[in-house]
Parts: sequence; structure tokens; C-alpha cells
Amino acid sequence: MNNNNNRSIHNSVPSDIAFKIASLLQELDLCALGSCSRFWRELCGSDHIWSGLCVDRWLALGLDKGQLSSVPDFNPHHLQQHHLESKLKGWRGFYVNKHHEMASKADAVIAFLEQCISSESIEVNHYLVAMQNMNSMQFGFRDVVLFFFKQNLHVLLNLAGMHYCIAWLGVPADRVMEALYRCKISDRQICVQWWKLGRWAYGFRLRDESISRSASLKDLAMTKEQEVLDVLYRGAIHEVIRVQISAPKPVSSHWSCQSQIAGTSG
Repeated sequence: MNNNNNRSIHNSVPSDIAFKIASLLQELDLCALGSCSRFWRELCGSDHIWSGLCVDRWLALGLDKGQLSSVPDFNPHHLQQHHLESKLKGWRGFYVNKHHEMASKADAVIAFLEQCISSESIEVNHYLVAMQNMNSMQFGFRDVVLFFFKQNLHVLLNLAGMHYCIAWLGVPADRVMEALYRCKISDRQICVQWWKLGRWAYGFRLRDESISRSASLKDLAMTKEQEVLDVLYRGAIHEVIRVQISAPKPVSSHWSCQSQIAGTSG
């Protein structure tokens, strides 16, 4: 009965349409579709499908999708200096190995950032080192979404991933926004405080100036807080002597109650 159903599904979908459907899917959906029948398993495991996923996810490798489509027997393992062993072969094996490699690198960056976060804040020099490491490790946009855009991570890790996509990868704002909404972290708030060297006036140097800004990830992604992004990108240089990033401190219930009483009495 199952074999007859599989044959009917196969016969009802032309091969070119089936290929088009499979080529539009991401990894998990592709694997789920491949479990439906032998026909879909062979199609969803083909090099033609997985080569496209590799090109889209890891642009830094310099792969050319147009060239790959005309050279189906091209060996992707030649692109890796350190190939990880896998039972899967071809482009699918390359994708799986590369995914595990990037997951390990993401764990290292996350561990570094979590170690640097003290009292819910992080100094900007550590923040910039983390993103420079992400750049040297060749993180792509899809890697950031998978490993850094998680609700269970500290908001400063979400911020580092988002800022890396904007400043280092040059991902368009609307694409970043879509990912933030999909991962349900767009409304998460961060606070950036920086100290500027006091100005000179009448032969005396004034006190150092402290500036604080709070913003949501979506506001930063849409460059509504460009000054904050500029400070984060430059770090502590010239007149800016220190930059600290944190999650906004919640307003205590006692203070909130006093504010409401004061507003009522006014």
C-alpha cells in the first residue's frame, strides 16, 4: 500500500517541479521531505540541491552557484583544508561537516562573551574582539541566525550577532529585521553607556561626560540609533575613553509604585 502511495506521489509531481520545490527548502524541511519516500530521499540528497545550500550559507568560501550547477561531479572536499570525517558524501556531507564546524566555533565565541559579561555588562573591547573572531572564522548570516539569535541567550550575545551582520557582513536591514522577528528577539533591549573626555574651557578641563542610551534590537537594526552603532563599532578611541554595554536594569516595583502615587497626587 505504501509503495503504491509513493509511486503515485512520484508520478503526480514532474521531476523539474519536484526539484524546484526541494531547492526552495532549508535544511530541516529538506530532510523532512526526504523521509517521505525513496524518490524524495534521492532528490533531496542530491548534490544539485546541497551545493546551492552551501553557496547561500557560506559566501566567504567564494563558491559560484552558476558554475556548480554545470559541474555536478565537482568535489567540494577540495575546498576544505581540514576535512571532518562523515558517513555522508558529496555536498551534503560537506554541508553537515561545515555546520558542525561552525557550531563548535559559535560555542567558543559564546563562551568567550559569557566569560566577559560581569554584572550583566561587557566592556566594548571584549565585544569587538568577539566580532573580529567571528569575522576571522568566516561566520555567514545563516550561521549567526542559527547560533546567536536565540531567546535563551543573553541579549548581549543577540546584539553581537546582529551588529556583526550589519557592520561586517553588510546584510540589508530588512533581512536582519525579518530574522529578528522570526526568532522573537526584536524587542529585546540593550543599554550602551560611554564616557567622553571632559572639554577644556578657560584653561580648565571639565569633568568627563557620561552618555547613556537604551534601544531595542529592532531600532538598532533599522539604524534609528546610529550614534549607538557608531560608538559600538569604533569602541574606546579619541575622546571616548570607555564604552560599556549592558541589559537595561528593570525598574523596581517600589519605585514604580512611588512614581504612580506621585503622578496621581500631581
